[in-house]
Amino acid sequence: MPVTTDVDQVVSDIIRWASIESPTYDAAAVNRMMDEGARDLGIMGFDIDRLPGTQGFGDIVIGRLAGTEPGPGLLILAHVDTVHAVGTLAGPLPIRREGDRLYGPGVTDMKGGTVLALHVLGKLIKQKGGRLRRSVTVVLVPDEEVGSPSSRLTIEAEAAKAAHVLVPEPGRDHFVTSGRHAVVRYMIHVHGRPSHAGAAISRGVSSIRAMARIIETIEDWSDYERGQTFAVGRVNSGTWVNVVPVLCSAEVLCVAATPDDLADIDVRLRTLRPPFPNTRITIEPGPVRPLFVAGEGTMALYAKAKAIADRHGFPIEHMQSGGGSDGNFTGAMGVPTLDGLGVWGGGIHTKEEYCDIRSILPRGTILGGLIEEIAG
Repeated sequence: MPVTTDVDQVVSDIIRWASIESPTYDAAAVNRMMDEGARDLGIMGFDIDRLPGTQGFGDIVIGRLAGTEPGPGLLILAHVDTVHAVGTLAGPLPIRREGDRLYGPGVTDMKGGTVLALHVLGKLIKQKGGRLRRSVTVVLVPDEEVGSPSSRLTIEAEAAKAAHVLVPEPGRDHFVTSGRHAVVRYMIHVHGRPSHAGAAISRGVSSIRAMARIIETIEDWSDYERGQTFAVGRVNSGTWVNVVPVLCSAEVLCVAATPDDLADIDVRLRTLRPPFPNTRITIEPGPVRPLFVAGEGTMALYAKAKAIADRHGFPIEHMQSGGGSDGNFTGAMGVPTLDGLGVWGGGIHTKEEYCDIRSILPRGTILGGLIEEIAG
């Protein structure tokens, strides 16, 4: 019997999860969300492993449900951290429903898809009497929004034991993700020369002014058609307005569609030169999400998803995405991975984030069908 999706229950559970604010850099807040995730998995019959957070991030929660048959099982990979600061609910993005839209922090990226995956998984487990044919592991990570620096090794270790990986990250309307561009982060530090900004301004060299020139250079390298992009999203500098700033730091998110373009990014950044005398640049590489290109196993998973969608009259297509996820790691390992299986909506990473409630039924049907075929 096919797994059914109770849309009203899913909406209620998304609201419950989104009501727990969990910005990546607030480990205590993320752990409150992990408490809720571990609770839900425990109710479903999963054994819970909770790995203490490292590098200043929250914990990792792993739920394990043994199968009735031996062999590699299914890994469902999700994150509970968001880009929204604590206070967002009480300020610019309260949870609210307007027609077919449910607004709130993380409702689409990616609490909505995670809740939906657990919903259909729980119904299938109950339908099958408490256990499935194959083992199922659910990994909830605390730091996906910043590249998963503390959880990558855990993700890869769990993926190495799995036959298939499903990632309920948000999808585009009727699309699932069969591959992802590589994503790499860099910190760029510009060192200037300090002085009094009033009485002795000519003696100083502003690191902010130098960084402004450098940012223009970097972002002008973006080639949208080629899929190689550069975006500076964070800049930090300055102590007092009357002090010429000696240090300015900027974080750059770089995306590449091919291995050659990924290598080119590093070459370009390391050839940056200071725009003014008495300044210098240092480059610090950060987390890398490797290139995930669809292989035979991933395309076989997509074929299953398409067959399920076709049977129920839902449109579905697949795509290579320019956005990164933890699916980059598992896909790059060669483990069959289908990503972008979650709800869709809009305004992701903004104060207008919403989930399109109309996506819950088709996505739940596809997710439930895939889990049943793979592990049921």
